[in-house]
Amino acid sequence: MIEERRPVAMIVEDDANVLSVVRDYLRADGFTVVAHTDGVKALRALQAALPDVLVLDRMLPGYGGDEVCSAIRAVAPNLPIIMLTALGSTGDRIDGLERGADDYLSKPFALRELLLRVNALIRRSRGNSSGAASVAGGPFRLDPVRRKAWSGDAELSLTPREYDLLSYFVRNPDRIISREEVLREVWDWNFGEASTVTVHVRRLREKIEDDPNLPRYLLTEWGAGYRFAVAQAA
Repeated sequence: MIEERRPVAMIVEDDANVLSVVRDYLRADGFTVVAHTDGVKALRALQAALPDVLVLDRMLPGYGGDEVCSAIRAVAPNLPIIMLTALGSTGDRIDGLERGADDYLSKPFALRELLLRVNALIRRSRGNSSGAASVAGGPFRLDPVRRKAWSGDAELSLTPREYDLLSYFVRNPDRIISREEVLREVWDWNFGEASTVTVHVRRLREKIEDDPNLPRYLLTEWGAGYRFAVAQAA
């Protein structure tokens, strides 16, 4: 009988107490854990081998978490990244998401919540929809097994969260979708900040629209949410 490979989590955290507690908690849940305490060593390790998920503190010696996130995202768009931050303002969290993080948690956080979010990111990134049919809308085509997306013949370089977001919109064409629904269906959150969705929609538009400031496909319905415009995409 072939034993299933344990998922690998890399934790980058300079607080020894936080690092120890998170490492032990993830190991107890079946993860192989790789730990680093500064951004320079973490980035070097990421360039050598990618984990299944990266848990990344924002405030680090050497390279900060934002720098590490931007650098690794440029070469590994599919790597699930969850950022930890002691900076609690909405603007600070948006900055982390703008760098390419899929998710964030503000310190102090519950270990159970971290584990749930880590597992959700890994589950989505692995594309466990075996046998699922491809999805198409306008110029966009998505393969749910490989979790890849194309606009025409060009493959899109999407993060795991951006792929999930595009998939949800394409599967729900010409319907106004609120930010609360997106948080619930794409993030698996029953509550959260709408700014999280706003940032990811903006990033997604930069990859699927010819002019993100004048979108053709992913439209804003002011005061209501967003709509994937089939007529425009056809």
